[in-house]
Parts: sequence; structure tokens; C-alpha cells
Amino acid sequence: MAGSVYKIIEIVGTSTKSWEDAAKAALETASKTLEDLRVAEVVKQDVTVENGKVINYRVRLNISFKYHTEKGL
Repeated sequence: MAGSVYKIIEIVGTSTKSWEDAAKAALETASKTLEDLRVAEVVKQDVTVENGKVINYRVRLNISFKYHTEKGL
């Protein structure tokens, strides 16, 4: 076999504390259903503002995970 194949998807995490917590929450949630997570790339960071105050931090991540084919196909 020549090498591995990886799939890349985009996810968004949120936190009331920080961008780091938002990224961590997103990755921990994704890892519950995706196998072999490899790399997470922060694509965008933004905040939600209410009455002049930051109420949420949001992080958009591209994550890659190893693609597994079903056996017998």
C-alpha cells in the first residue's frame, strides 16, 4: 500500500472562557465519534458581543482524521 488517506472536515467550537477552551471542546466532542484524529488547524476565530461585552469565543477548525475503508469492499 502506497500510503494513508485522510479526510478533512470543518467544525466550530464555542466557549464563554477563551478561544483555547472553544478549540478544546470542539476536538474533545469530535473525538467521541471520529477515529484517528491527526491535525487541527485554526481557520478562524471570532467572538459574540452583547452590550459591548464578549459573551462567547468561537473557533472554526479544519480537522483531519484517517480514512478507513470498510472491509470486504
